[in-house]
Amino acid sequence: MATPVTLFDYDLPRQFIAQTPMSPRDHSRLMVVDRASGGLEHRAFFEVADYLKTGDVLVFNNTKVFKARLTVGAMEIFLLRERDGFWEALARPGKKLKEGSEVDFGGLTAMVKEKRDDGIVLLDFSVSADQVLAFCESHGEVPIPPYVEKNSAAVENYQTVYAKHTGAVAAPTAGFHFTEELLEKIKTKGAQIEFVTLHVGLGTFLPVKTETLEEHKMHAEFVEVDAETSARILKAKSDGRRIIAVGTTVVRTLEATEAKPYSGDVSIFITPGYQFKIVDALITNFHLPKSTLLALVSALASRELILKAYETAKREAYRFYSFGDAMFIQ
Repeated sequence: MATPVTLFDYDLPRQFIAQTPMSPRDHSRLMVVDRASGGLEHRAFFEVADYLKTGDVLVFNNTKVFKARLTVGAMEIFLLRERDGFWEALARPGKKLKEGSEVDFGGLTAMVKEKRDDGIVLLDFSVSADQVLAFCESHGEVPIPPYVEKNSAAVENYQTVYAKHTGAVAAPTAGFHFTEELLEKIKTKGAQIEFVTLHVGLGTFLPVKTETLEEHKMHAEFVEVDAETSARILKAKSDGRRIIAVGTTVVRTLEATEAKPYSGDVSIFITPGYQFKIVDALITNFHLPKSTLLALVSALASRELILKAYETAKREAYRFYSFGDAMFIQ
């Protein structure tokens, strides 16, 4: 039976959308959602360690955002990812781009290899991916989300403190709340910290434009789980310890790979009714209406509980989206 996207809609006045990051990062607010009782608690994020037990495993996404937004005259080129020697990109406006034409970025040129029906343009830079990334770091802009007005604090803080592997065009924002000090406090508590990689792209942030969830196509994103990390996570799972995902990208990485060693693309779409194999709990932000991310959190908890939590968050003046407050769904 088809699932209408409207089931995951809610009203959010613009004043609830956080425009600047919290400082210090761990002083954002935290709503603790108890799936069993339906109870909601309101805490500060730095108190998250109070809800952790010895042996819990927190899994983080250590992807690093690159300056993916490039300007060519009046056109904006948003690089997404390199695959098979070509770069997938979005162009706005893209009507002037013709297959076979060249784009001069001022020091780097690319040929338009293909224009797809889904709006993606394939670019051939004829240099290595590392050279393209180096050019972006010098000439590009940090691709902060469109609902955030450009400001220096947003640009400077659009990265987690543990970001390591370059390749994302959007940050895994649940990680914004963690400081080095809080990570040490969590370790002292006896919790285990692990890292996987998912280079955030269209699969994470592309809006749902279809009428049903089943019609929506998830775009592939690159993930990596190394053998040592896999062994530790699977050992914890077999021991009955909690696997806590920090962010929806970690949920999708662990569920798509079943926490086994893997390096390659995934395009898993988690919706209500999904049976979780690895993840037991989730730390996440408050997501956009009618988004794949809202569908995912509604699969872990119930849709009714999540929408109740969101309405409560509005009444309590929580901050939403990338730089907003957090939920701990357990």
